[in-house]
Amino acid sequence: MWHQRQLRLRPQPRGFHLVTREVAEGLPELAEYRVGLAHLHLLHTSASLTLNENASPDVRHDFATWFDGAVPDGAPYWTHTMEGPDDMPAHVKSALLGFSLTLPVRDGRFALGTWQGIYLCEHRDHGGPRSLIATLQGE
Repeated sequence: MWHQRQLRLRPQPRGFHLVTREVAEGLPELAEYRVGLAHLHLLHTSASLTLNENASPDVRHDFATWFDGAVPDGAPYWTHTMEGPDDMPAHVKSALLGFSLTLPVRDGRFALGTWQGIYLCEHRDHGGPRSLIATLQGE
């Protein structure tokens, strides 16, 4: 069986935000799947998705610190600057992390490790609500 739904995630400030619960709650059909796959595809080029540590807020802080240092806003070498000093760095960060995840589904839930969570990585100061397409396949 297949199912596809577009979800709209709450606006978040720049940073790394756990959205596992928000995504799961937006997919009530997930409960119907005994086994399968969930593919999540973010419909933006200045934010990204990743799967990582879900317990310690220090991890999210450290991610933000590293990415903002490695790919700085307003650097003199950026030429794509019409949308602001955070736009091109956001595109680079999105390219590094990626915009999709494929997750196993088991017994009506995402089959994640104990310490794993889905992150929305917001790379803009004011990115606004973000949309994703969730595709479920399985039985």
